[in-house]
Amino acid sequence: MSTGTKAIIRLRMSSHDAHYGGNLVDGARMLGLFGDVATELCIRADGDEGLFRAYDAVEFLAPVYAGDFIEAEGEIVSAGNTSRKMRFEARKVIRPRPDVNDSAADLLPEPIVVCRASGTCVVPKDKQRGQR
Repeated sequence: MSTGTKAIIRLRMSSHDAHYGGNLVDGARMLGLFGDVATELCIRADGDEGLFRAYDAVEFLAPVYAGDFIEAEGEIVSAGNTSRKMRFEARKVIRPRPDVNDSAADLLPEPIVVCRASGTCVVPKDKQRGQR
């Protein structure tokens, strides 16, 4: 069925995402990205956005700052009649280098995992029209 379906998004954290001193981005922003990935996964699998039911685990592993490029990836790891169990990971792939100049940035040689989570989405039976 839809097990193994993956989706990935990449975007730059802006100054509007910075919530704390030092341009630190709120961890909830990563959960928002995971929600966007979950929506795409449900659309890919079922042709419907579905509803996020719950996270069962969330780990914040490294800080994220305005200017960082974050790649958020998700995968459907199991599927029931209406539920879709998903696993997520967010990685920092580019970081700004204001110490060099105001527009310098580095592609990281190895992405830094900043957040991991798992959760469940639900797509009601009457709304499912995806791949079977």
